[in-house]
Amino acid sequence: MKENPILLEVFKNRFSSISEEMGVTLNRTAFSPNIKERRDSSCAVFDRQGEMIAQAAHIPVHLGSMPMSVKSAIETVTMEDGDMVILNDPFKGGTHLPDITVVAPVFAGEEVPSFYVANRAHHADVGGMSSGSMPLSTSLFQEGIIIPPLKLVEKGEIDRKMMSFLLNNVRTPKEREGDFAAQIMGNITGIRRTQELIEKYSLKTVDFYAKRLMDYAERLTRHAIEEIPDGNYTFEDFMDDDGINQDTVKIHVSITIRGDNAILDFSRSSQQVGGSINAVHAITLSAVLYVFRALVKRDIPTNDGVLRPITVQTRKGTVVDAQFPAAVAGGNVE
Repeated sequence: MKENPILLEVFKNRFSSISEEMGVTLNRTAFSPNIKERRDSSCAVFDRQGEMIAQAAHIPVHLGSMPMSVKSAIETVTMEDGDMVILNDPFKGGTHLPDITVVAPVFAGEEVPSFYVANRAHHADVGGMSSGSMPLSTSLFQEGIIIPPLKLVEKGEIDRKMMSFLLNNVRTPKEREGDFAAQIMGNITGIRRTQELIEKYSLKTVDFYAKRLMDYAERLTRHAIEEIPDGNYTFEDFMDDDGINQDTVKIHVSITIRGDNAILDFSRSSQQVGGSINAVHAITLSAVLYVFRALVKRDIPTNDGVLRPITVQTRKGTVVDAQFPAAVAGGNVE
């Protein structure tokens, strides 16, 4: 199939509009001001491998991390038509425990999902040692309920046992149940709109242009990187402390630009700390993606193609790639 530049632009806007409409549904039906008014949520469409095709212009820290959650859900749970998977584990692609992701498959006449839609929303409370689930913690276990990839919806029906378990572990169960329902409705909107797109253009065409959109974003990102002079650039900054200990916490990056490729090395950052300002790898990836996305002057889709020219190197056990069970409640905030 030959790429049509007009259709490429059409699909760029169609995929983005699906993500945006998912967000409108989620925000309109949510119970908590955290989602409804502050709009701490994100929605996106993914291909069958879990690669992000398009994301609505919502929360930057969700940009690079939500695909990791989607891939974790795909690898862990076999999803059938009508299923949805929930997770918030920071060490499986999440950010911190209040950010709960719901993933749903999109079927289009095949036995396996053709696409996925997902949304992530910051819940006002997910348990833990203090209200709001953003404590001065020293362990992930103090921050709230840890949810691995599990089915919340099966064949179109909410798993009431799973829902009851979740609601029994939070301080505001009625609000949480309403927000979970809003996330489910957001995904239903995404499923319907993606299926309508497939019905209009065919699965082969939609899949083809999903891949071309990632290639398009990659080309423009490479062009933006090429405009940066080749060389090595370094910078470091410090957190005053981690909220528990009084020692400063270093974040160090070394950036190597070679033609249209960029290598970012964060390995000289401080070891993970006792307080809750540690970031998991997904957060570091999100921050990098957002910066390079901002460098691209043209209006491009935010998808996995943006990251293809970029290599992010970290050292496990550092403040930018913390290891379980490090406290991470404030990691993506800082």
